Amino acid sequence: MGPARRETHLLARVGDWGVRLGLVLLSLAAALVVVQVAARNFFDTGLPWADELARFSCIGLVFLSVPALAGRQSLVAVTLLPDMLPPRAARMLALLGDLATLAFAALLLWSFAEFLPRAGKFLTPAMRVPNWVYYSLALAGSLLLALVALDRTLAALRGADPSDPYGDDTGSAPRQP
Repeated sequence: MGPARRETHLLARVGDWGVRLGLVLLSLAAALVVVQVAARNFFDTGLPWADELARFSCIGLVFLSVPALAGRQSLVAVTLLPDMLPPRAARMLALLGDLATLAFAALLLWSFAEFLPRAGKFLTPAMRVPNWVYYSLALAGSLLLALVALDRTLAALRGADPSDPYGDDTGSAPRQP
Protein backbone atom coordinates (compact mmCIF):
# COMPACT_ATOMS: atom_id res chain seq x y z
CA MET A 1 0.00 0.00 0.00
CA GLY A 2 1.61 3.29 -1.09
CA PRO A 3 1.61 6.49 0.96
CA ALA A 4 -1.32 7.96 -0.95
CA ARG A 5 -3.43 4.85 -0.30
CA ARG A 6 -2.51 4.97 3.41
CA GLU A 7 -3.73 8.57 3.60
CA THR A 8 -6.97 7.62 1.87
CA HIS A 9 -7.41 4.65 4.18
CA LEU A 10 -6.80 6.89 7.22
CA LEU A 11 -9.32 9.48 5.98
CA ALA A 12 -11.87 6.72 5.39
CA ARG A 13 -11.35 5.36 8.91
CA VAL A 14 -11.66 8.85 10.43
CA GLY A 15 -14.83 9.33 8.37
CA ASP A 16 -16.21 6.05 9.71
CA TRP A 17 -15.50 7.21 13.26
CA GLY A 18 -17.33 10.44 12.42
CA VAL A 19 -20.36 8.39 11.39
CA ARG A 20 -20.18 6.38 14.62
CA LEU A 21 -19.97 9.57 16.68
CA GLY A 22 -22.83 10.95 14.60
CA LEU A 23 -24.96 7.96 15.57
CA VAL A 24 -24.20 8.62 19.24
CA LEU A 25 -25.16 12.27 18.73
CA LEU A 26 -28.38 11.20 16.99
CA SER A 27 -29.25 9.01 19.98
CA LEU A 28 -28.47 11.88 22.34
CA ALA A 29 -30.62 14.31 20.34
CA ALA A 30 -33.55 11.86 20.30
CA ALA A 31 -33.26 11.26 24.06
CA LEU A 32 -33.08 15.00 24.74
CA VAL A 33 -36.21 15.65 22.68
CA VAL A 34 -38.08 12.98 24.65
CA VAL A 35 -36.83 14.45 27.95
CA GLN A 36 -37.85 17.94 26.82
CA VAL A 37 -41.36 16.81 25.81
CA ALA A 38 -41.78 14.89 29.08
CA ALA A 39 -40.61 17.89 31.11
CA ARG A 40 -43.06 20.19 29.35
CA ASN A 41 -46.05 17.83 29.47
CA PHE A 42 -45.64 16.19 32.87
CA PHE A 43 -43.79 18.79 34.91
CA ASP A 44 -44.87 22.00 33.13
CA THR A 45 -41.28 23.16 32.77
CA GLY A 46 -38.95 23.80 29.86
CA LEU A 47 -35.36 22.71 29.64
CA PRO A 48 -33.58 25.28 27.44
CA TRP A 49 -30.26 23.48 27.84
CA ALA A 50 -31.83 20.31 26.38
CA ASP A 51 -32.93 22.18 23.24
CA GLU A 52 -29.49 23.68 22.85
CA LEU A 53 -27.68 20.39 23.42
CA ALA A 54 -30.00 18.61 20.97
CA ARG A 55 -29.24 21.29 18.37
CA PHE A 56 -25.49 20.84 19.03
CA SER A 57 -25.94 17.09 18.55
CA CYS A 58 -27.76 17.55 15.25
CA ILE A 59 -25.12 19.97 13.95
CA GLY A 60 -22.40 17.49 14.92
CA LEU A 61 -24.29 14.57 13.40
CA VAL A 62 -24.51 16.24 10.01
CA PHE A 63 -21.01 17.67 9.81
CA LEU A 64 -19.26 14.56 11.12
CA SER A 65 -21.15 12.19 8.80
CA VAL A 66 -20.82 14.17 5.57
CA PRO A 67 -17.09 13.44 4.99
CA ALA A 68 -17.73 9.68 4.97
CA LEU A 69 -20.60 10.17 2.52
CA ALA A 70 -18.41 12.34 0.30
CA GLY A 71 -15.68 9.72 0.34
CA ARG A 72 -18.15 7.07 -0.79
CA GLN A 73 -19.72 9.44 -3.34
CA SER A 74 -23.04 9.14 -1.57
CA LEU A 75 -23.75 12.81 -0.88
CA VAL A 76 -26.10 12.97 -3.84
CA ALA A 77 -26.85 9.55 -5.23
CA VAL A 78 -28.76 10.45 -8.37
CA THR A 79 -26.89 8.45 -11.00
CA LEU A 80 -29.19 8.71 -13.99
CA LEU A 81 -26.87 10.97 -16.01
CA PRO A 82 -23.55 9.28 -15.09
CA ASP A 83 -25.05 5.87 -15.84
CA MET A 84 -26.01 7.03 -19.36
CA LEU A 85 -22.61 8.57 -20.12
CA PRO A 86 -19.56 6.80 -21.53
CA PRO A 87 -17.07 5.81 -18.79
CA ARG A 88 -14.64 8.67 -19.49
CA ALA A 89 -17.40 11.30 -19.33
CA ALA A 90 -18.80 9.72 -16.16
CA ARG A 91 -15.33 9.94 -14.57
CA MET A 92 -15.09 13.61 -15.57
CA LEU A 93 -18.51 14.24 -14.03
CA ALA A 94 -17.40 12.54 -10.80
CA LEU A 95 -14.25 14.71 -10.79
CA LEU A 96 -16.41 17.79 -11.26
CA GLY A 97 -18.52 16.70 -8.28
CA ASP A 98 -15.41 16.27 -6.14
CA LEU A 99 -14.14 19.70 -7.22
CA ALA A 100 -17.50 21.25 -6.30
CA THR A 101 -17.37 19.51 -2.91
CA LEU A 102 -13.83 20.82 -2.37
CA ALA A 103 -14.93 24.35 -3.27
CA PHE A 104 -17.89 24.09 -0.88
CA ALA A 105 -15.67 22.81 1.95
CA ALA A 106 -13.16 25.61 1.31
CA LEU A 107 -15.99 28.15 1.46
CA LEU A 108 -17.18 26.65 4.75
CA LEU A 109 -13.67 26.82 6.22
CA TRP A 110 -13.25 30.41 5.06
CA SER A 111 -16.62 31.26 6.62
CA PHE A 112 -15.55 29.71 9.92
CA ALA A 113 -12.28 31.67 9.76
CA GLU A 114 -14.29 34.88 9.41
CA PHE A 115 -17.05 34.00 11.90
CA LEU A 116 -15.41 32.25 14.83
CA PRO A 117 -12.79 34.85 15.81
CA ARG A 118 -15.58 37.38 16.41
CA ALA A 119 -18.46 35.21 17.58
CA GLY A 120 -16.48 32.37 19.16
CA LYS A 121 -15.92 34.21 22.42
CA PHE A 122 -19.63 34.70 23.15
CA LEU A 123 -21.49 32.13 25.23
CA THR A 124 -24.51 30.14 24.15
CA PRO A 125 -27.66 31.29 25.94
CA ALA A 126 -28.65 28.13 27.83
CA MET A 127 -25.53 25.99 28.31
CA ARG A 128 -23.18 28.96 28.64
CA VAL A 129 -20.41 27.41 26.53
CA PRO A 130 -18.34 29.49 24.09
CA ASN A 131 -19.59 29.49 20.51
CA TRP A 132 -16.25 28.08 19.33
CA VAL A 133 -17.00 24.92 21.35
CA TYR A 134 -20.56 24.84 20.03
CA TYR A 135 -19.37 24.96 16.41
CA SER A 136 -16.24 22.84 16.89
CA LEU A 137 -17.81 19.67 15.46
CA ALA A 138 -18.97 21.58 12.38
CA LEU A 139 -15.48 22.99 11.91
CA ALA A 140 -13.87 19.56 12.34
CA GLY A 141 -16.32 18.00 9.88
CA SER A 142 -15.73 20.78 7.34
CA LEU A 143 -11.97 20.30 7.59
CA LEU A 144 -12.31 16.54 7.14
CA LEU A 145 -14.67 17.09 4.18
CA ALA A 146 -12.06 19.34 2.54
CA LEU A 147 -9.36 16.70 3.07
CA VAL A 148 -11.56 13.93 1.65
CA ALA A 149 -12.55 16.02 -1.39
CA LEU A 150 -8.91 17.02 -1.97
CA ASP A 151 -7.77 13.40 -1.67
CA ARG A 152 -10.44 12.21 -4.12
CA THR A 153 -9.64 15.03 -6.55
CA LEU A 154 -5.90 14.33 -6.49
CA ALA A 155 -6.52 10.60 -6.91
CA ALA A 156 -8.75 11.26 -9.93
CA LEU A 157 -6.15 13.58 -11.46
CA ARG A 158 -3.56 10.78 -11.01
CA GLY A 159 -5.83 8.49 -13.01
CA ALA A 160 -7.80 6.68 -10.31
CA ASP A 161 -11.42 5.91 -11.06
CA PRO A 162 -13.54 8.25 -8.88
CA SER A 163 -16.15 5.54 -8.46
CA ASP A 164 -13.68 3.15 -6.77
CA PRO A 165 -14.51 2.27 -3.16
CA TYR A 166 -13.02 4.83 -0.81
CA GLY A 167 -10.31 3.75 1.60
CA ASP A 168 -10.50 0.07 0.68
CA ASP A 169 -7.65 -1.86 -0.92
CA THR A 170 -9.58 -5.04 -1.60
CA GLY A 171 -11.78 -3.64 -4.34
CA SER A 172 -14.94 -4.45 -2.42
CA ALA A 173 -17.44 -1.89 -1.24
CA PRO A 174 -16.59 -0.15 2.04
CA ARG A 175 -18.08 -1.67 5.15
CA GLN A 176 -21.13 0.25 6.26
CA PRO A 177 -21.03 1.49 9.87
